[in-house]
Amino acid sequence: MNVYEGSIVTCDRNSAQFRYLVEDEGMIRFVGDFLPAEYAQHPRTDLGEKALLPAFADTHLHYSNYAFFSASLDVRGASSIDEIIGMIEKYVAAHGPKTVLGFGVSAHNVKEKRLIEKADLERAFPRLPVMLIKYDGHASVNNAAMLALLPAAVRGLRGYHADTGQLNQEAYFAATDFITKKVSTIDLVKNTLGAFDRLAQKGIGMIHTVEGIGFPKDLDVDLVRFIARGLSNPMSVRLFFQTMDVNKVLKRKLPRIGGCFATALDGCFGSVDAALHEAYQDDAQNKGVLFYAQEDVNAFTKNANRAGLQIEMHAIGDAAFDQAVNALEAALKDYPREDHRHSVIHACLPTEKGLAKAARLGIGIAAQPAFIHWPLEPQDYLESILGARAQGLNPLKTMHDYGITVSGGSDAPCTLPDPIEGIYCACNHTLAGESLSIPEALKLFTSNAAWMSFDEKQRGTLGIGKIADMVILNKNPLVMKPGELRELQVESLLLKGQPYKPGQGILSMLVRGVAPVGT
Repeated sequence: MNVYEGSIVTCDRNSAQFRYLVEDEGMIRFVGDFLPAEYAQHPRTDLGEKALLPAFADTHLHYSNYAFFSASLDVRGASSIDEIIGMIEKYVAAHGPKTVLGFGVSAHNVKEKRLIEKADLERAFPRLPVMLIKYDGHASVNNAAMLALLPAAVRGLRGYHADTGQLNQEAYFAATDFITKKVSTIDLVKNTLGAFDRLAQKGIGMIHTVEGIGFPKDLDVDLVRFIARGLSNPMSVRLFFQTMDVNKVLKRKLPRIGGCFATALDGCFGSVDAALHEAYQDDAQNKGVLFYAQEDVNAFTKNANRAGLQIEMHAIGDAAFDQAVNALEAALKDYPREDHRHSVIHACLPTEKGLAKAARLGIGIAAQPAFIHWPLEPQDYLESILGARAQGLNPLKTMHDYGITVSGGSDAPCTLPDPIEGIYCACNHTLAGESLSIPEALKLFTSNAAWMSFDEKQRGTLGIGKIADMVILNKNPLVMKPGELRELQVESLLLKGQPYKPGQGILSMLVRGVAPVGT
């Protein structure tokens, strides 16, 4: 039994704080301001200036992608194209790969203020195939050796640009499907296990991961499920299968479908192909790309909704957001469900009409607050391509005021999983009137996140009878100013009341992974 005394921040509907919390055998037995006599003789943990909160959640990340790139070649920290080349050279010298797959190139954080190009890669790597995925995860830059390695069918797809080496849209998805087949299964397992430790350092006890990016026989889907069952630390994994094939999901007895890739309705702002109702500011002929016709998305959502699945879809531009909401409306009209928890991922540029409809239908939004202060895609760039519409990006307060349940995620590896950074960004919005209060922002990564995966009865708040998944922070965020929130640090992650222990053994994971626990 553990008795905690100090700032107990429940993150419940009333944002209540208490003085005491009692945990026993992984469950919360008491929360209140006056400790009952039956607990008075037990040892206490005096929090002092620290605070105890529910463990954080990240409600949208590409976990296997994040795990792979965080343990391999990540060039987001480079400040020049020469530095990117140098990072690749060091990676090649250390690992000797037959192909190079890296992540994080952007035109906005390098001194040249341009995207690395095919010619840059070929000067340094004339024979070694190199693919560098853009920071937004929706395009890549490739040298000639990599383009030559890709199947011939890729060359005929939309988004294939042999002259620049850039791949986006369908060509990019097909190329990533191909390149993932070259990733070692053993390396994938090791990286996947190690990445859970990095999540724990950020106080994350639950993730909503989207899987299904072209591994043979959907290896990433099954591997993440298997590893999640075998974790020695009881971190909660909720998996969305990125497919429109409902039968694939039902065959695996999964309750969730959707995400990005196969269920992305449009592109992104980084590649100027997020789908808009009106053309981009700097290109009157470009409204972005809707990957599917409305009737096709409607058919998917109707099928998935009738199967009882929880649906989420990627939509960044306003046209894609409306398409997603309209498709979910059609599905719920076809087969009404009281408590479906369907959601739209990103919703970066929603319409007022779409938000009102989402609120009426109970559609949630899995938002990424870190996009608000994103060095790899800064506000001035967004204004250059969107004009005045950039003032409507990521309107968290507006979403909240509509009564929509909004949760927080990172879209990792696009931004790193870091709920504290997400809370800071939500409370310090670049747009006037769109900042959340600190209690509202905390809920994005706690109680709202739990609601998004039907976990609210067990997790997300600190209440009697809840599982004791908790995080200790160095300060109480409720007594801080919004501009100070980056001073918060995670002191400890507690899962079922026990401190998270880093390190996962493959053998012990394999033994535990046999147990049939759903994700």
